[in-house]
Order: sequence, then structure tokens, then C-alpha cells
Amino acid sequence: MNVSGAVAEGFEPVREAFVRNFEVLGDRGAAVAVYRDGHKVVDLWGGARDVDGTADGAPWEQGTAQIVRSATKGVAATALLLLHQRGELDLDAPVGTYWPEYKAAGKERTLVRHLLAHRAGVPVLDRPLTPAEAADPDLGAAAVAAQAPAWEPGTDHGYHAQTYSWLTGELVRRITGRTIGEWIAEEIAGPVGADLWLGLPPAQRARVGRVGQVDAPAQSGALKTRPKPAVAAAYADPASLTRRAFAAITPLPDENDPAYRAAALPASNGIATADGLARFYASLIGEVAGGVRLLRPETVELARGEQSSGPDRVLVVNTRFGLGPMLHGAASPLLSPASFGHPGRGGALGLADPRSGIAFGYVTNGFRTSVTADPRAQALLRAVRTALAAGR
Repeated sequence: MNVSGAVAEGFEPVREAFVRNFEVLGDRGAAVAVYRDGHKVVDLWGGARDVDGTADGAPWEQGTAQIVRSATKGVAATALLLLHQRGELDLDAPVGTYWPEYKAAGKERTLVRHLLAHRAGVPVLDRPLTPAEAADPDLGAAAVAAQAPAWEPGTDHGYHAQTYSWLTGELVRRITGRTIGEWIAEEIAGPVGADLWLGLPPAQRARVGRVGQVDAPAQSGALKTRPKPAVAAAYADPASLTRRAFAAITPLPDENDPAYRAAALPASNGIATADGLARFYASLIGEVAGGVRLLRPETVELARGEQSSGPDRVLVVNTRFGLGPMLHGAASPLLSPASFGHPGRGGALGLADPRSGIAFGYVTNGFRTSVTADPRAQALLRAVRTALAAGR
């Protein structure tokens, strides 16, 4: 495998792990970037731009971007945290303070922090939206505003796999008058210089490869594990919160459709380069080149303070959430217990680790069945830990 890019001295284990992801773990096309204290120390890419590409197809180049699925949630949550930091959003206010229509069907006492931490109780829609309907922010917002909660808001947590789009997006729109895609472009991606988009501009389409589902190679040597019976049963049962949460958009969108990529669904369809994802997280915990820092230290601590922990009503495993980001745990291992970030189902991962000053981004065009802990991303994180330990 011809891997391009560079690593700083001491981070050679990351290159070795990245090459192994192709040779053993079956990556088709991918990139990884790592920042330390605001400076890039890893920038690697390789393989084909398209998941179905061959050696004769377009190669992955520096600047190739891919859809990162739920890794977008970390960016969406940051939009609300920034509004709070600027004094425009009270996390302890009822959602209805900013969005009066949300005060319906038993949701009057839902707080903004409940939305961020997957405690709002609306992970499902009684009538799922089609992909075209989901792309319409008015229809999506109206659907979740009318939805009765599956549990009393604030009393428990469950992953809002799809509905997180309209919960976060509508709050940003009500407060700022801009769509969340516009706001992220103007207030996050632009100032930071991060190649990430929520609502892909036509001028960037040529940079984005085709994605698809792929199987792990049989010879990978990875430990084969079976999901716990309760988890398997939840995914198999059409009436479960698990199945219904992921099916809030039905049928599943075509992630290679330009119309879907142009929509702004902050739960699922952000597009980024590995460098864009890592640079974004680097800007949350320190200054990146150019002197930009998005979150103050106290806001970082607020974001990574545990809000939800334990059995997740949707994912049916133990999960941990701060005010938006996932936190380190058995179901979603990050770099260290201090880390916060968000995976994308089946592949992508972005995170920041204030303890070590590390920010990490991994994107791929080949999605696996994993939800929160992809083996390829985990192999790269282990290599980062190795590099840090050797450098002490």
C-alpha cells in the first residue's frame, strides 16, 4: 500500500498502524490526522478515493473528503456550546424558551442540556420522514416538536441517532436566524480553517469520494465477537427504540446522492477531511496555527462533564455523554479518560484530549457494522498512545 503524507518524529507508530489498516483490516481509502498542542504531527492518506475504486481508479489525495456520519454530532453540539459561551443560549432554559412549538406532547420541561446529552426522550418519530422530507428543516423541526417523548425528558438517556439533526439545527436557527450549516461554515469551519461542511457546496463536490458498506476481511485476525443477546434482539425488533431511532429517516438515504450531501443534517451527513476533523477538535482545546481557539477552558470542562451514563435505551449498551460529545468508556473507547469527541457509525472518529493536547481525525470510505468503536480507528488510537508513551 502506497501511503502518502508525513508524521513528526516519534509518531512513526501511527504510520505503521495506518498501513496495517489497509494490509490487514481491509481499509479501501482513508486518511488520519493528529494535532498536538495546535500543531499537526500526523497527516496520512492512502487507497482509492471511492470505496468501489480499484488501483486504476482515482487515488485518495491530500484534501479528499468523505461523509463522516455521526461524527457530525460533535460539530453540531459545539455550535450550541459556542452560543452558550457567547451568552445567547442558556443550557438550563426550557427548549420552548427559544422554540415555542416544542412545548407540546409532554415536552414542556425539556431543557436545552437534555437535547445535547441525549436525554430529551425523542429518539424516534411515530411517522418516519423520507430522505426528501428529512432534508427540509421546517418539516424535520415540526416532526420532533409534535412528537411525544418515549420517556420523561431528563430522567434517562438514549441515543438520538437521527432526531439530533432537527433538535440542534432548529435551536441554532431560532437563535441566530441562520441555518446550522451556514452558522458552522461562518463561525466554526471558516475561522478555524477546517475543511468540513454541513451542506456540501457545489464547488467542493469533486473532492468527495463514494462511500459504502464493506465487510472486514476474514484473514484480519481481529477477535470475532458477537453482540449481547439484548443488543441483537433490539436491532432485530422493528418495534424497538433501537430500530425506530435509526429508521427515523426511511428509507435510508443514498449517502452518495448529491442532493443528500447538499442537505444539512447535523446528526449524520457532515463531510470532512481527516485534517478538517482533527483541526476542528484542536481548536476546541487550544490555539491552532493562526491563533484561533473556539472554546474557552471553562466551556471545554462544561462540555466534557458527564451528563448521561449507563444503559442507553437506544444503543442497549452503556454509554457516556457530556453536553454533546461522547465520553471515554467501554462502548466508545477514546484516547484517554480525559477525551471527548464523537464517532461516526462504521468508521469515522474525531476527538480531543485536553490532558495530552492531542486532537485526532480519521475518515474512511468503507463503513463497517460497528456503531461506536471501529477497529481501524481504535488501532490508530493505540498507536497514538504508544507514541505518547515513548515520548515521555
